[in-house]
Amino acid sequence: MPLIERVLIAVFLLAIASSTFTDTSYAREPDASPATAQPTSSEPVWPFEPSDVPVDPGYVFGQLDNGMRYILRENATPEGTALVRMRIGSGSLEETEAERGLAHYLEHMAFNGSTNIPEGEMIKLLEREGLAFGADTNASTGFQAITYMLNLPRNDDDLLDTALMLMRETASELTIAEDAVERERGVILAERRDRNGFQQRNYEDSTEFLAPGAHYGDRLPIGTLEVIKSATAAQLRALYERTYTPANTVLVIVGDYPTELMEAKIRARFSDWQGPPAPAEPKAGPIDDTRAGLTDIYLDPALSERVSLIRLAPWQDEPDTRANRDRQLLRAIGYAIVNRRLARLARGENAPFRGANYSRAALFEDAMMTALSVSSVDGEWRAGLSAAVRELNQALQFGFTQAEVDEQLAKIRTARENAVKAEATRSNGSYVSAALGLIANERIPTTPDDRLAQFERLLPEITPQTVFDALKPDQAPLEEPMIRFTGRTAPEGGEDALRLAFGEALALPIMPPEDNGALQFAYTDFGSAGEVIEDRVDERLGLRLIRFANGVRLNLKQTDIREDRIAVQMTVDGGVLLNTKDEPLKTYLAGSLSAGGLGAHSSDELSTVLAGRSVGLGFGARGEGFSFSGGTTPRDLALQLQVMAALLTDPGYRAEGVERFRKGIDNFFETLHATPGRSYSTAIGGILSDKDPRFTLQDKSDYYALDFTKLKAAIGERLSRGAIELAIVGDFEEEEAIAAVASTLGALPQREPEFQPRDEARTRPFTSMRGQSVLTHQGEPDQAFLQLIWPTTDDSDLTEKVRLNLLASVVRLELQQRLREDLGQAYSPSAQSSQSRTYRGYGTFALGSSLEAAEIEPARAAIAELLADLRDKPLAADTLERARKPLKERYDNSLKSLGGWMALALFAQTQPERTERYFAFPEVLAGITPEDIRAAANTYLAPEDAVEIVVLPEETANGLAQQAKR
Repeated sequence: MPLIERVLIAVFLLAIASSTFTDTSYAREPDASPATAQPTSSEPVWPFEPSDVPVDPGYVFGQLDNGMRYILRENATPEGTALVRMRIGSGSLEETEAERGLAHYLEHMAFNGSTNIPEGEMIKLLEREGLAFGADTNASTGFQAITYMLNLPRNDDDLLDTALMLMRETASELTIAEDAVERERGVILAERRDRNGFQQRNYEDSTEFLAPGAHYGDRLPIGTLEVIKSATAAQLRALYERTYTPANTVLVIVGDYPTELMEAKIRARFSDWQGPPAPAEPKAGPIDDTRAGLTDIYLDPALSERVSLIRLAPWQDEPDTRANRDRQLLRAIGYAIVNRRLARLARGENAPFRGANYSRAALFEDAMMTALSVSSVDGEWRAGLSAAVRELNQALQFGFTQAEVDEQLAKIRTARENAVKAEATRSNGSYVSAALGLIANERIPTTPDDRLAQFERLLPEITPQTVFDALKPDQAPLEEPMIRFTGRTAPEGGEDALRLAFGEALALPIMPPEDNGALQFAYTDFGSAGEVIEDRVDERLGLRLIRFANGVRLNLKQTDIREDRIAVQMTVDGGVLLNTKDEPLKTYLAGSLSAGGLGAHSSDELSTVLAGRSVGLGFGARGEGFSFSGGTTPRDLALQLQVMAALLTDPGYRAEGVERFRKGIDNFFETLHATPGRSYSTAIGGILSDKDPRFTLQDKSDYYALDFTKLKAAIGERLSRGAIELAIVGDFEEEEAIAAVASTLGALPQREPEFQPRDEARTRPFTSMRGQSVLTHQGEPDQAFLQLIWPTTDDSDLTEKVRLNLLASVVRLELQQRLREDLGQAYSPSAQSSQSRTYRGYGTFALGSSLEAAEIEPARAAIAELLADLRDKPLAADTLERARKPLKERYDNSLKSLGGWMALALFAQTQPERTERYFAFPEVLAGITPEDIRAAANTYLAPEDAVEIVVLPEETANGLAQQAKR
């Protein structure tokens, strides 16, 4: 039940993208009025009632006589699944001073006993149905709502009945027993401890600076220690009865059920629920929108350098209407152009900052905020601030060019046209998000057709001038802004220097932007089309397997599970296996290759050239080779392949790609020990490999020494000659795809016929050291981390792989019970089996948890008891089935996504055993017995064979060391 804080203010101070308008809602004139069942009222029941924006007619909207509302939609992507969400319209803002944290506490109590479900049985019941705790069974508490979530892996009627029964139990039947409250207290304290840290302190300081005295600043959903430690069942029940009422509840179901069935089941389950009216909406403020000219410097060793310029303005109520959507679209283009200019600076050579963002958004319903935020390398804030302010000042003085507007229009048109073409297989999650957006933000869900129609209607009016005219009055001018600096070291000159630098930046000379016109993609001819010399079909999966004369392998899977969508992935021989002990960072910079652009286009130019085209380009070094990946549509598949072929044959190796990489090195090394998790991840590779350089963090200077000259020497020959296997999965015409590959990758010079085995590189040591190692961190003084790791084996044996994965699932269930529920010491303990495909014989089994620094020993004792029980006692059949069922459901749904098909298609020719394993998996999984799990535990999880890592706060570790010396 992770806490999801709807922290709007932190979003802006941490400089993320503008939320004035996004391209995620959909519009079309409805064929008929949406179905409703609701009592007569003078007040609108739904936000779309007074609006002229046409609501998507695929939804069914209803209201029971008791006031509870519901939103339903029949949808079959993924086929045979459904999502159920219940939103209680009160969050932490509803709490009184004595209740701070109780809304979140109530969320936990939903899983701890109700009238018809004994304490501790709800999660088990769902696990027996194939829903994994956390992944499929979840809840979140925010400032304004609590949302309960169930992801149903099947669409049988009984499972929907179970889901609705559990939602009704949560809505009105929680027992909130005093002993259950007491048992859950430790879990909530553990969650609060785990979430505490430098980011939360930064948020709290930013809130106090931005809106001192605002109610939301004192209502973080996690609450206060005082309230959590003293909370009683009576307090929780009072809040429950006040806020969990029918009139305060909306139920959303989207999935592969008839809406008539969903509606009938909701009425049968919820119609007799009675309760008081919904509580009045609490205030988030007060927020003084006249605050200006103030400065704040906040320092923390874990924070990278950032300067934010902020101006507040009065709240603007913009109901969701056609006219307002038109204005929002024009404004959004303006903000996008400004941020495009800032991104160009960040991508260029001698970039003045790591990144910058200009945004405008609402602070609840109390104020509007305009913010310019600039992230810089430590000590370079002045140059970054100057460049960003100058760029913004120039945009707000001189406006935009036609080329800039055209680039944004191309992106918007493509996004909306693509949405129309893919509407038939839009996902359950997308529809749920739109439905919840209607409730949370009064954003009306509309169809892709209407959104495209709006764009076409407005298009003649979209000019550089109309965009500028829409943007200028919308943003609060950054005159006498509030300035907030965060970082590790205070800026030289302090607050005065910050304000002086801002003033100097405003005074920098500016000039109108140049319109350089359109650019054309330079890579369209790779030579004569390649010849297909082998073409066969694996009838079991419908995979078409092709080989070209130049050695390129092509694996095709045509499927319309995502209409108009295509996934493309290419593997080229090489990857991390090229790294050696002498050159452990040989391929490290591969992830930055695309930032260096192409020979004919810089990375920034590619953004313009490819604007409005559905093309992706991911590149990196992996165990199987160098991986190129992208997502596209049938219209742009040929271009996607041209871009991939261009990066393969003519990478730009421009200096700005290395520069961008280097700008993150210092911050990475400065935060190596900022949290227990960071300290662990920093050290564990070296510990487990006995400091093998390939798996150990190197000196900072070694990363600064990397450049594209060295990378080219390391990988250039592989890019030009290495074996290639390409997979294309999705909605395409096979012959068109084959022709597109033939004219690009198939047209290249001869490739090596096979991937090189590199046997000498496929060794990875596991340390002979056993017992405990103590690491330290510089984070919160009460946070610790305990992890036990054992060596296992690689994944070459499917039965052993499944057995270890099922053992990990069993261990997770047991850790949840013993560390979380019984001890109340852990919020999210984990267990994982990881078996390598790359390194022969190598695998690990790890279990552990974040813990209270003073409570390591009880947790260690509980884990030791668990290991003994697994090794010595028969495993309960129910435990095994609760571990097995989610794995079975995951398998059954694996080919309902492009990613699932890609996993099978990617190496269908060079690693055909993957296909055989797919078909064998269900029988192997079903055949695992309790005795098999016990045998695996005895084989691998002997306590004396574990590498134990304990991560403690520095002060605690130093104190223990001093005691040991005495």
